[in-house]
Amino acid sequence: MKKNGFHLTYCTNIHPGESWKDTFDNLQYHIPKIKKELSPDQPLGIGLRLSNEASLDLIKTDKLSEFKAWLKDNQAYTFTFNGFPYGGFHRQVVKDKVHHPDWTTEERRDYTCRLFDILEELVPEGMDGGISTSPLSYKFWHDSDEKLDEARKVSTTHMVEVAAKLYQIKQQKGRLLHLDVEPEPDGLLENTADVLSFFRHWLIPLGTEVFVKQFNLTEEEAATALKDHVRVCYDVCHFAIVYEKPDEVLATFEGEGIKIGKIQISAALKVNLPQGDEEKEAVRSLLLPFEESTYLHQVVARQRDGSLVAFNDLSPALDTLSETDAEEWRVHFHVPVFLAEYGQLSSTQEAIVEVLNILQSSKITNHLEVETYTWEVLPEDVNLDLTHSIIRELQWVTEKMDA
Repeated sequence: MKKNGFHLTYCTNIHPGESWKDTFDNLQYHIPKIKKELSPDQPLGIGLRLSNEASLDLIKTDKLSEFKAWLKDNQAYTFTFNGFPYGGFHRQVVKDKVHHPDWTTEERRDYTCRLFDILEELVPEGMDGGISTSPLSYKFWHDSDEKLDEARKVSTTHMVEVAAKLYQIKQQKGRLLHLDVEPEPDGLLENTADVLSFFRHWLIPLGTEVFVKQFNLTEEEAATALKDHVRVCYDVCHFAIVYEKPDEVLATFEGEGIKIGKIQISAALKVNLPQGDEEKEAVRSLLLPFEESTYLHQVVARQRDGSLVAFNDLSPALDTLSETDAEEWRVHFHVPVFLAEYGQLSSTQEAIVEVLNILQSSKITNHLEVETYTWEVLPEDVNLDLTHSIIRELQWVTEKMDA
């Protein structure tokens, strides 16, 4: 839905199902209810998640035409896709497989190109469209600096091929589409420094050479085109986990000419750690329900001297709890954005409020997407009816945007 000049939606990766039939069934069930509650008099935006399987089915002409007609009949539209999870994302062990296949593979490139073929057909006239994607790869799959650099090189080469496709679409049809790279903990891109390095040392040098030759552009024109079509998906949860401040991050990207394609509105779990043994054991008991086997729940601990210590999942972090002198943990667990506290636990909700405040004076993107996908694995006292949970999250965001 349109809110204060922004397109606000939620990401449908919240719904289980990998086939197009399952995906469409979920949309047909939830979207009319959400629209009736939140956007009865204007079109409702949808942040569509399509698995590889679903994209192969939807790209078929009859299915795509059917979906376009359904969107029109239901006064809905889609302007952004989540192209990060390629395969199964619910009711199975996902963990680091969420990155598979990564950008070193042709499968990831081809899947992303197919998503853009679909998005090009669906995004309304005069509106830009974006697809968020993985941060190149999972860094622990590459066990040396040489292998990490090779992964960066091959991944960038594939991304440049996608960017070239998007540049051609813009030149031939006037449609602006962009690939939105989403940094996250333990990805090859996980913080501001990684993003700057990627643009400076990989995307712009490799991409400029291709664009100059393929499209007869100057180096400056090529760099501008690359930054138009490859942007950053700013997931508020992910940057909060690594203790980066939104105003500083966004100002740094702006200064570098790096555009924000989409902001994913999400909150991480935050834990203020006590020092006493009994109090620590109480914290352990509170965190155990969040230690589940579906997703990675990376932890970044802030020590008393301000240094950071990272764990690749919640379990190894909990193993150190009795000895740690850290003062705070932030856990990669997407908790409901409308809840600031969970008893003695809390969230990074304040980072969302800060981002929304920045947007009041600086329209760095017009794509906003609430992304809480962990409802099925949340502890029972936090989990709520799904449709009403979506509505409640979007209502909370609109209220904050009006504040």
